[in-house]
Amino acid sequence: MAHSNTGGVKAFPIEGPFKNERTRLAGMTDADRAFRKQWLKDQVLAESEPAIVPGFYEARYNPIRRFYRWPLDTLFKPLVPALGYQRAAKYRWFTGKFGLVAIAAYATWYYFKYDQNDWTRKGGWRVTQSKEMVTPNDPRFPLVSHKEGADYAVRGFKSSPI
Repeated sequence: MAHSNTGGVKAFPIEGPFKNERTRLAGMTDADRAFRKQWLKDQVLAESEPAIVPGFYEARYNPIRRFYRWPLDTLFKPLVPALGYQRAAKYRWFTGKFGLVAIAAYATWYYFKYDQNDWTRKGGWRVTQSKEMVTPNDPRFPLVSHKEGADYAVRGFKSSPI
């Protein structure tokens, strides 16, 4: 079944026939102008709107979600009168996403810095470097590795302070 924005009910244009500017410029009668003027007046919200229904937030969000939303909700609730609800909600959303990206970047940096794979542990990220590519046109062409047999797969053992 296809998704429907109207819940399966045929859409009814509340703006009337003068939704498009081109239609309005084509010619409007005085009754049409009065209808349009009244419709535009009706779109202005009253001071009491949008109405805040008690218990709606608690019914909409479960306790776990309310818990992790609490810090940003308390941070941005005082900004709603100054910014408006839509702008404050947008800033709250972006702040949360940037915070998650920053935490993920810091956690990744921390893991790579302090959980390296060396001779003392099995786990961790093992970062290896490929041998430098030297072509025949390079003056260092027969670049021979000067490693001894014990230097391969040493994983930091020789430079250990132990």
